[in-house]
Amino acid sequence: MFTGIITDIGTISSTEQRGDLRLVIDCGYDMESVAIGASIACSGACLTVVEKGADWFAVDMSAETVARTAPGLWRQGGKLNLERALKVGDELGGHIVTGHVDGVGILVSATPEGDSIRLVIRAPAELAPSLAAKGSITVDGISLTVNSVEDQPDGSTHFGLNIIPHTAAATTLETLPEGRAFNLEIDVLARYLDRMQSLRDRSM
Repeated sequence: MFTGIITDIGTISSTEQRGDLRLVIDCGYDMESVAIGASIACSGACLTVVEKGADWFAVDMSAETVARTAPGLWRQGGKLNLERALKVGDELGGHIVTGHVDGVGILVSATPEGDSIRLVIRAPAELAPSLAAKGSITVDGISLTVNSVEDQPDGSTHFGLNIIPHTAAATTLETLPEGRAFNLEIDVLARYLDRMQSLRDRSM
């Protein structure tokens, strides 16, 4: 489990296509305190440390994980939002995050708003029922609050976020090219409510 509070920005120093995709990620963590087999959220995807050095760790990504996450994210030189797994007694500063990506969002616009940046992101139709104003969403591993939701004719949803300067500086949200893709994870409560509703509809 994670909280969506980013604690480091990693850089993919190498990629290698084996049976799975092997990534080596440079980071600022004290890797002496990270065990082989530990989980680290990498831009919202929970990945397992399979090898490590003083200032790097390696993970293996299955074809399924690559296919279900933001295209172009797992490239050499790419920047990743990192968060180590939550420990008992840690402060829950964001919201409960599982590290399981539910879908890919696409940046519609990024507009200055005071000192902040207002983002509008398109979420696919299957996630639309799980997004609500003042609810929580995880975007590339970052716990954020949804400010607005606008349903679109094609079933997708445009949701708005405000990114304060600290969040932009501490994450990969400093660079926001048009059409950028994001890993999205809906709030875990919304996931269970969706499941309950689908079973209720099926029984009627």
